[in-house]
Amino acid sequence: MALWRAYQRALTAHPWKVQVLTAGSLMGLGDVISQQLVERRGLQAHKTGRTLTMVSLGCGFVGPVVGGWYKVLDRLIPGTTKVDALKKMLLDQGGFAPCFLGCFLSLVGTLNGLSAQDNWAKLQQDYPDALITNYYLWPAVQLANFYLVPLHYRLAVVQCVAVIWNSYLSWKAHRL
Repeated sequence: MALWRAYQRALTAHPWKVQVLTAGSLMGLGDVISQQLVERRGLQAHKTGRTLTMVSLGCGFVGPVVGGWYKVLDRLIPGTTKVDALKKMLLDQGGFAPCFLGCFLSLVGTLNGLSAQDNWAKLQQDYPDALITNYYLWPAVQLANFYLVPLHYRLAVVQCVAVIWNSYLSWKAHRL
């Protein structure tokens, strides 16, 4: 509980920094889970650079973009009723998620050194399956998130659920 209270104090004092660092940390954790539990690499074969790439993506892309999106979404659809939450989820999953996922997968390909042609081919291969998988998980999570969670905690809640999603995305994005 003390750790949670410290997190809340830090979030109150420095909301943007804490949200970005939370996203980066949990993206890194997702990659570690992917490498160790899904791919079963073992510590000797763990690709530290890959984990650091995911941390960097979390801090430099996911945290700022998703955190900013939640602020925009709250301005577009103010309120926390069930209908408001449903509208937010539909806009999030119908508009934001497809664009964000495409950008994320393309960015990972670029950071992994893929040529534009190889990156496009990988995106065409991975994107449809990743988007379908997204729809199995995120609509329900986002509906609950938009209805039950205050704005300043939404990114943290999503990133906690996203540890599993990040493991999947890391595996999907780094599979050649």
